[in-house]
Amino acid sequence: MNIIKVLIVDDSALIRSLLTEIINQESDMRVVGAAPDAFVAKDMVNKFGPDVITLDIEMPKVDGLTFLDRLIKARPTPVIMISTLTENGAGATLKALELGAIDFITKPKLGVVEGIKEYQSLIIDKIRAASMSKVRVRRSHTSPIPAQITVKGSEGLIAIGASTGGTEAIKQVLVEMPANSPAIVITQHMPLGFTSTFARRLDSLCAVKVREAKDGERVLPGNAYVAPGNLHMQIVKSGADLRIQLNDGEKVMGHKPSVDVMFESVAVAAGGNSVGVILTGMGKDGAQGMARLDEQGAYTLAQDEASCVVFGMPKEAIKTSKIDEVLDLKDISSAIVSYLNKNPFSHRQ
Repeated sequence: MNIIKVLIVDDSALIRSLLTEIINQESDMRVVGAAPDAFVAKDMVNKFGPDVITLDIEMPKVDGLTFLDRLIKARPTPVIMISTLTENGAGATLKALELGAIDFITKPKLGVVEGIKEYQSLIIDKIRAASMSKVRVRRSHTSPIPAQITVKGSEGLIAIGASTGGTEAIKQVLVEMPANSPAIVITQHMPLGFTSTFARRLDSLCAVKVREAKDGERVLPGNAYVAPGNLHMQIVKSGADLRIQLNDGEKVMGHKPSVDVMFESVAVAAGGNSVGVILTGMGKDGAQGMARLDEQGAYTLAQDEASCVVFGMPKEAIKTSKIDEVLDLKDISSAIVSYLNKNPFSHRQ
């Protein structure tokens, strides 16, 4: 059995101790080092060659983002960020994911010991997923010119679901969608507070208007709606309109918001007037919902293994044999636009 070598980088001795205890309880992983700052961490990276690094964003001397940027360029290694549940923490975490971090875990606001132990299974799952992930080195590139949807009156929905690696994958899809796109609804596994920051970041980059979804609002073309963290987002028919319905139900497939919940509601509300897209992420969330979309006549797309950070969710969806096309991430937006130009949604279903 291959042992996953983990390096912990955190200025808090308590966090280092707690993470070490949690990780070393697992038979398939062990902590090879615990560094209080980036300087010690650099030496440990060179000495131990870890398979996964957990990295605190807020550290003295050299902050986590600076260390991450240097690490990814010099020695690409899967990194899980340890983030704070604040607006600044959310912004820094999204920047870390942009720089090449695989995933993140939030520190509890209160009761560190209880909070971290509550996250125990999540931490372990994320480390295992990171050990099998692909690290993507950030490359500078010019902003793409969105392809144009030439048909008018596209009243329907594009539904996108993602998890690990999804923030950058969703960004790549959205920046290439034109301003006259049908409405886009998005579920990305992410905690409350982070989704609003994520939506604002996308809004600053995209031709479509992006915002965190609000309960009861009408879904309109040219707009993208991100499911808030810790709430399920469903699309429901209200007369001739489609509206957003948020609910605080139980987790589905271990997640809230759940991609399956969103996809299955889109299948009912929009049916063949919809496009379903499942992107990188660990686990099975979304596979069942994609099958429902396909059965209702939607156009269904999955990201291929080569371009995924973690080929979990797309793989499970592909296994259902309900996916129309499996594409490289860079080709998904153009495929959607091409499909809509050839198969325009009807004005009303």
